This record gives sequence, C-alpha cells and structure tokens, in this order.
Amino acid sequence: QVQLVESGGGLVQAGGSLRLSCAASRLTFSLYTMAWFRQAPGNEREFVAAISWSGSSTYYADSVKGRFTISRDNPNYTVHLQMISLKPEDTAVYYCAADLQPGVQKISGRATLSYEYEYWGQGTQVTVSS
Repeated sequence: QVQLVESGGGLVQAGGSLRLSCAASRLTFSLYTMAWFRQAPGNEREFVAAISWSGSSTYYADSVKGRFTISRDNPNYTVHLQMISLKPEDTAVYYCAADLQPGVQKISGRATLSYEYEYWGQGTQVTVSS
C-alpha cells in the first residue's frame, strides 16, 4: 500500500530553520500533486503548501509565504519543505499528503482542501521556541 513517511521535524528556536522531507512509495509519484498540511493542538488541520506533479507550480498559505519553500524530487519520490524564519506559531505536527492529479500544470485553490488528498503520512512534530 502507499506510504508517505515524513522526517526532519524537531525543536528549533524562533528565527531558525528546518527542512522537512517526505518519502513516498508504492505510487506513481509523478501523477500526484504533493502538499504539506499542519495541525497544532486544539486546531484544525490547515494547508501549508502544495506543488504540482512537475514542480512548475506551487501554492502557499499566506501565513508562510516568503518563509517556506516546497520542492520535489520525482526520480527519488521525495517532497521537501524548507522552512526559514520560523515562528512559535509554526509549531504543529506537519503532514505530507498526495492528491492524484495527472497532468495538472497549475495548482489551484483545490490544493488547500484536505479532503481532496487520497494519502497521508503519519506526521512529524515541529516545535518552535520563543
């Protein structure tokens, strides 16, 4: 069955950086839009960033624009989230997700909808101390 495995989370001070990775297996990776969501305690899961199958189109939540960068490595079935200038409010469990979207060139608002994603990872904890 499809597996998405996140890594790279941890504890960092405000202003610091982290790079999350998501390794996918048992799916045709290049057919999927990939995304990152996050969920803080007591909050609903929220969209962070998404990237099209080719990597040519990306979409970000306003709260992370200019600080987070999503990228993908199709030959290695991996998607990354580079996070800089981290803030305490970025503290959350970060989840990788996959949405079957073959041939879609441009990411739309659909990417922000968690129910559109077929597969999810188990999450990795990011904690930003003030």
